[in-house]
Amino acid sequence: MQAVKQLGQFLAPYKFFTLIAPLLMVLEVTMDLIQPTIMQHMIDTGIANGDNAYVLKMFVWMIMSAVLGLVGGLGCSIYSSKAAINFASDVREKLYEKMMTYSAKERDAFTTGKLITILTSDVESVQRAFMMTLRIFVRGPLLFIGAVVIVFVTARELFSILLVIVPILIVAMYFFTKYSGVLYRKVQEAIDGVNTKLQENLAGIRVVKAFRREQQQVEQFGVQNDTLTKRFITAEQIVGVLVPFTMFIVNMGIVIALWLGAIKVEAGTLQIGVILAFINYLTIILNGLMSSSMVLMQIARALPSGERIVDVLNKEVAVKEAERALHTDIHGEVTFENVSYRYYETAEDVLKNITFSVKAGQTVGIIGKTGSGKSTLVKLLPRLFDPTEGRILVDGKPLKNYALTTLREHIGFTSQKAMLFSGAIEKNIRLGKEKATLNELQLALDAACASEFVDQLEKGMAHELSQGATNLSGGQKQRLALTRAFVRQPSILVLDDTTSALDSASEKHIQQAINDNFRDTTTFIVASKIASIQQADLILVLEDGEIVGQGTHQQLLQENEPYQAIYASQQKAGEQQ
Repeated sequence: MQAVKQLGQFLAPYKFFTLIAPLLMVLEVTMDLIQPTIMQHMIDTGIANGDNAYVLKMFVWMIMSAVLGLVGGLGCSIYSSKAAINFASDVREKLYEKMMTYSAKERDAFTTGKLITILTSDVESVQRAFMMTLRIFVRGPLLFIGAVVIVFVTARELFSILLVIVPILIVAMYFFTKYSGVLYRKVQEAIDGVNTKLQENLAGIRVVKAFRREQQQVEQFGVQNDTLTKRFITAEQIVGVLVPFTMFIVNMGIVIALWLGAIKVEAGTLQIGVILAFINYLTIILNGLMSSSMVLMQIARALPSGERIVDVLNKEVAVKEAERALHTDIHGEVTFENVSYRYYETAEDVLKNITFSVKAGQTVGIIGKTGSGKSTLVKLLPRLFDPTEGRILVDGKPLKNYALTTLREHIGFTSQKAMLFSGAIEKNIRLGKEKATLNELQLALDAACASEFVDQLEKGMAHELSQGATNLSGGQKQRLALTRAFVRQPSILVLDDTTSALDSASEKHIQQAINDNFRDTTTFIVASKIASIQQADLILVLEDGEIVGQGTHQQLLQENEPYQAIYASQQKAGEQQ
């Protein structure tokens, strides 16, 4: 119920729609309930006595009640739709906003596939339940209660039939509703598995094709899909049994009513119109119970979805902003003091006691074997995650004291994998600086060696990129990622092995552009080649998450064995080429 209470806050802007929809439904139900009574009087008073004027009068009343019912029903549908759809839209927006604050730790805790399911399927399930509640859950109980009361007042001779049928139907509703909630929770979990496998395989489709593992991946997806299919079938079969079961009980009630009514009519204690009205009210009771049961089952299905939505909204974010965050300019002096980091509490440290200091405007090169912690180290700078131990200072102030927007506005960051988004090239570059002038965009393109291929495109910077920029080569994507970082003119520039797909001439051009255009920028360069960082003011040599050497290229070449080993292996490889 906590989930219902929290999600209910999203209804506040739509109180009018939420209130007017049930009121209009009350109007429709009232009109539906009086029509069998009007028909009863038409038969027993008008037709039985040959009073055509009375029959015509009742006919007009039936038409008027039908029109009013139509107005109520249409109005309820319109306003309930507005309330439910706007409610779901706000929930989706809030979910997405929350997901954007997640660090890798929170995303891994949920998995990407589950987050996609929550943002789409779960929100849709809650939306549908809310809409059905406004439309039908008001209608069902009112029809049921109203019909029972009217039968008790106008057809008390047949009321005993309801005393048998109604308890059976209510027990059946309770059982099916309770069991369906458990089953649909398992269905949502199976959808998570399908979405995770789908997202994973689509993202890695090139690897799958390169290793000719299409059939194996199809088989693995088939396992997930079979699980979803079986759970869906089980859930739908349970729900499907409810309709024929309730119809059977109601039909038995109708048969008993006709049999008992025939006896009472023959005895002269009951009129035919009363029997017809009772059968109509019995059908109304059925509709009321059936519609209520459908809503209850949808609510039972939506409750797990609501809980999953609230879990995402309430998930505590590891990277938090200080209460009185700093919004001052950043110059770029960086100090690491005994910094350690582990991805999970039970895991080993991937960074251990990292300590170094660099002045504003200097260049830091970071090198080491694969898995030594190079990328993890530079990801600490924009606070993609925070150190487990130790602290980082920027301009002498703790990194955590800066407002996240201020900190990240002063950092130009490029990751190992050049991530570009679908849309125009210019749109991708402007992610670095939204209000950049065309001249600034062109200068950044030139510095990143990207203008040489962008200028050759028919639409230039207006050229549309496909999803994942698959219509560009790896080197072209890297150069656009560099452009995006360069156009920001940041105080701190982080290049995480972003020239690996470039030729040596382009890499030298970019290095020279950094020297010429970013003299006041503190630059961190993660590289696998010493040639990429040998001009750096400070080089850090990492091994198993620890700094095993730091100094200039010449100092390390003379004094540091791990660096000497890397240099020797790369020199030998160069000679062989």
